[in-house]
Amino acid sequence: MSKIMVIDDDVKLSTLIKDFLEPHKYQVICYNNPVVALKKIKPTKPDLIILDIMMPEMDGFQVLRKVRELLQTPVIMLTARGEVSDRIVGLELGADDYLSKPFEPRELLARIQSVFRRTQSPGQLVDTLLFDNLSINKLKQEVVLGGESVVLSTTEYEALLLFAENPGRELDRDFLVENLRGIRWQSYDRSIDVLVSRLRLKLGDTPAKTNYIKTVHGVGYMFIGEPKNKK
Repeated sequence: MSKIMVIDDDVKLSTLIKDFLEPHKYQVICYNNPVVALKKIKPTKPDLIILDIMMPEMDGFQVLRKVRELLQTPVIMLTARGEVSDRIVGLELGADDYLSKPFEPRELLARIQSVFRRTQSPGQLVDTLLFDNLSINKLKQEVVLGGESVVLSTTEYEALLLFAENPGRELDRDFLVENLRGIRWQSYDRSIDVLVSRLRLKLGDTPAKTNYIKTVHGVGYMFIGEPKNKK
């Protein structure tokens, strides 16, 4: 049974989420105080976190920053505003999905199931993709660059995998929007560009030297890593 932690100061909403998800075979643990929740994350080891943005003491962005220092558990953020700027900030900090309040519980369930499909589907966890100085172990969902482990959020990992499985191919933004369903992308905002920029930074790409993800002006991006053998 997958374990979900809800961090939201709205007690009524937290209870509603818990009551709705538990019949769907999820174990739901709710915390209405973000400071207390942070202390419980490591011992609880949730499989997914539902995190509100607007909270007293610490907002959701501060909590997400702390969560990412501890683990790479998928995080779905709840926002009452639904602004593009919120999604961009959340992406920069490693959020995996967004849902604007008010929302239908069924939509939240669909988002949760989508995240778990991307992170737990055994059919996707095969092979090791090898490139010059870079390896992607799909079985363990581990990325190693120059002998050092690279810490990626779920969405960053999915983006890297999408690029690495299409080396030398120009991927336009519409293709990326269609295939990266973790975030409800908008073609008119900068969400995709922010995600790719953060991924390139973690791979050591710079404007002066690009080793893996090249910008194709007017189109999108291309993965230019040199493929090695597959295992």
